[in-house]
Amino acid sequence: MRVESPPSFNSTAPGSRLSVWLTAERPAWLRYGVAIGVTLLAVWVRMLVAPAESGGRFVTPALAVALSALYGGWGPGLLSTLLGMVLVNFFLVGDPGSFAFDNLSEAFWLNTWHLLTQLVVLGAIAVMQSRNRQLQEATRRVRESRQRFLDTFEHAASGITHVGIDGRLLEVNETFCHMVGYSRQELERMTFQDITVPDDLSDDLRQLEETLAGQHTSYSLIKRYRHKDGHIVWAQLTVALMRAPDGQPDYFISVIQDISAQKSAEEDLRTNRNLLDQAQRLAHLNAWQAEVSTGQIRSVPGTRAISAFTRPEYTFDELVQLIHPDDRSRFLEHVKLAIRNQIPCQIEYRVPLKGKEHWFALKAEFERDDQGRALRALGVTQDITERKETELEIQRLNATLEQRILERTRALQDAYDELESYSYAVAHDLRSPLRIINGFAQALREDNPGLGTESQDHLGRIMAASKKMGELIDGLLSLAQFSRGELSREPVNLSAIAQQILEDLSAAEPARQVDWSVEPELFALADPPLVEALMQNLLHNAWKYTASA
Repeated sequence: MRVESPPSFNSTAPGSRLSVWLTAERPAWLRYGVAIGVTLLAVWVRMLVAPAESGGRFVTPALAVALSALYGGWGPGLLSTLLGMVLVNFFLVGDPGSFAFDNLSEAFWLNTWHLLTQLVVLGAIAVMQSRNRQLQEATRRVRESRQRFLDTFEHAASGITHVGIDGRLLEVNETFCHMVGYSRQELERMTFQDITVPDDLSDDLRQLEETLAGQHTSYSLIKRYRHKDGHIVWAQLTVALMRAPDGQPDYFISVIQDISAQKSAEEDLRTNRNLLDQAQRLAHLNAWQAEVSTGQIRSVPGTRAISAFTRPEYTFDELVQLIHPDDRSRFLEHVKLAIRNQIPCQIEYRVPLKGKEHWFALKAEFERDDQGRALRALGVTQDITERKETELEIQRLNATLEQRILERTRALQDAYDELESYSYAVAHDLRSPLRIINGFAQALREDNPGLGTESQDHLGRIMAASKKMGELIDGLLSLAQFSRGELSREPVNLSAIAQQILEDLSAAEPARQVDWSVEPELFALADPPLVEALMQNLLHNAWKYTASA
């Protein structure tokens, strides 16, 4: 079945042929003028074709009456009847040109019969004209209804299709073409199966077969179409079966509403809801709404984990009874002040649950009327037990921290004292063997001047090693002394210290010719004794291992 444009009502259409019966469309002067003219013409023709005394005097006037009635309606037809009777009686009955009748009775019945006959003709014509007007009005309504249907079909916001019993797309509107991306010509060569996502096809075909079997006259479902460019179009489909006059299935009318935006919004809402639920579970957070006048609290899912209620709705009094007795009065006073808008509604309280105290943080805002009276509260409750336990542990640790620091300082001081005693003991115990080794080596060299070169070299190494060992002992003692003192940070002239050390080294060995230079005015923030010891060690090593001139 194809939806076609309604036929134009031109001169060749049945409607235009019937329009001759629409006498009201012509002006009155024309209708009555035509009636008079036709009647005069009919009487004149009758006078020409036959003598007055012959029969059939009212034949041509009767035709004039019929034509006048057909053209002008009941009034012109009646005028033609009366005018024709007057003219016929004046010219064709009795003496021509007068109303003198030879047989008055014959003239009476002749005129009466003609009048009755014409009244019947006029009545019949009036009935036909009335029915013609009704037919013309019905035709106009059908044409307007057909045009409204075409306008609805083509310009509807939803897609509309006519689908054959075999699934072929017989007719589609522009909205559906735009919805699936195909042109009208392309779709009319396809079936609805060709553009339906395969996973959604079985349900659609099942309900279509049930409709054909007479189980229902229409059905509705949500399905997916595949757009010409490949993306998915979600649609709300409503299908109705049209039957032929003999009751056999003829075709289907389908109305398709694009709900892709709605589906996308639902998916976004579902995703956001899942994220919100997950965030509430992870943060032990719960949102709720409370009516101030009734004290009724309605919570979203997750309330049980927060407030120990197994139902989503409870009262303010029930909540108060759960709060730790030591926190109730403070909680009630805080809520009272918050309702009066004197303080922000933000409080922490305890709830005993399963033998353990749980901490909760409540924060809410109030919706108020024009006078500032609180109507309802929107808020969140968070389980902060872990945070509170951590805070309490930190407070406990802070309370013992000072004592632990003192104990640790005392232990470190004892360790330093032991280290210093050990250092002095080690230094004292090691110096005696070193002095003995160095003294005997020196005596051996002096008492045996004739020792060979190799022996002299061995003695030199022994004396150098003992000297090195002595320097290490001195360094150990210096380190122990420095560790006992407190470090200070102050500006130190590195250039002056280096200059003094190098001058002392040069004075100690005047025979060595060493070139050295010091960058002036070099300062650093450091402990002066430690820096001096450090530079003494570094420059002494550098002096020692500098090649002789």
